[in-house]
Amino acid sequence: MTQTLEQPVIKIGKALAKKIYKEAHQAGLAAGEACKPTPMVVGTPTTVLGNDIDYSKPTYFVPQGVCGFAWVNISPARGAFVNYLKSINAGHKGYYGGYEVWVREFGQSYEQKIAYAHAFAGVCQAYGINAYGSGRLD
Repeated sequence: MTQTLEQPVIKIGKALAKKIYKEAHQAGLAAGEACKPTPMVVGTPTTVLGNDIDYSKPTYFVPQGVCGFAWVNISPARGAFVNYLKSINAGHKGYYGGYEVWVREFGQSYEQKIAYAHAFAGVCQAYGINAYGSGRLD
């Protein structure tokens, strides 16, 4: 006889949903602040498909690193937590399903945004909410 270990089901009401959101947001902010992005230099390459920079032309130092977007997907898009997110206007229906909460903090820094998204999703998962962080470079 095999045993399966399942997480206990947590009944989430409005008060707990608010607590989860606050905890997840704070965890995301802390993760984003702790993340130190790798800076980049943007310029014109010496050849059309080159990977080197022609420093005789204008260059730009970007301390926030690569640019991008990140979000947390919560699936399925129902339940008290998603209802709470809707009530505070945080997120929207996901293009590929679920409910998406986009990371709006940290300017265009992909690395900080994705750190936020993973931390936020981790808190949600701790409460039994099916969530994951995702992102893309711009």
